[in-house]
Amino acid sequence: MKILFNKISNEFKLSSNLNKIIYLNIIFFVIIKVCSSIFFLFEINTNEFFNKLYLPAEINLIKLQPWSIFSFMFIHLNFVHLIFNMLWLYFIGNIFLQWLDEKQLIYIYILGGISGGLFFILGYNYLPLLQKNIENTLALGASASIFAIMIAISIYKPNHKIQIPFIQKIKLKNITIFLTIYYIISLSGGNTGGYLAHIGGGIFSFIYIKQLNTSKIFNNIFNNSSKFNEKDSDYIYNQKQNKKNNEIDIILEKISKSGYKSLNKKEKEMLFKSSKK
Repeated sequence: MKILFNKISNEFKLSSNLNKIIYLNIIFFVIIKVCSSIFFLFEINTNEFFNKLYLPAEINLIKLQPWSIFSFMFIHLNFVHLIFNMLWLYFIGNIFLQWLDEKQLIYIYILGGISGGLFFILGYNYLPLLQKNIENTLALGASASIFAIMIAISIYKPNHKIQIPFIQKIKLKNITIFLTIYYIISLSGGNTGGYLAHIGGGIFSFIYIKQLNTSKIFNNIFNNSSKFNEKDSDYIYNQKQNKKNNEIDIILEKISKSGYKSLNKKEKEMLFKSSKK
């Protein structure tokens, strides 16, 4: 048993952040279901305990279990709910990691989930339709976090094409637009709070990706790695390259007119770095 535990532990440590998120969702699910089944044989109700991992809509209950704004995004109702979300996460997460990095995946999963949770709470506390059903209403599942990841990569690489079985390749942005419209339309259905959470996760992700390219403060907080800078969107990359090329052209023109000695220290360093590429 100890060898098996060590093997699983090492596998978890060496796995990617995407796989770690998937493993955590599976581990939580297995622990909850196994414990519930065992205690059921002794006629012990575990709902009161495990419900504390779910996100309640009532603010008074959230004050008693503040960790639930984080834990709910790792909890699933049943096996089908878990499998569907983990397949979706694995699929869209791997597309995400082709251009963005693992730290950003974690940021968006966690903060997108929290944003979705806040939309869920606000909806049930301030929307008349939901206020009357607030009692004993709980949120759970990774859907808001996964949709946040999907929104992020759809904005970053909107024209990336996905091969759908038996259908021609479809641009990622078109799939995301379809899902967004579906969630908005479905607000009038039976899972209004859930779809609000999806939309909340998507809104955070939209702001995250947009601000990452424009805000130095936002970029410093959420992007300490180099992968994003190395793989900017085509538009941003071309802008940077054109600016650098124009600066080098100005330096070369200055040399042709006044000689190398006319360059200042910054211009010499720029020319030296350019010659090394």
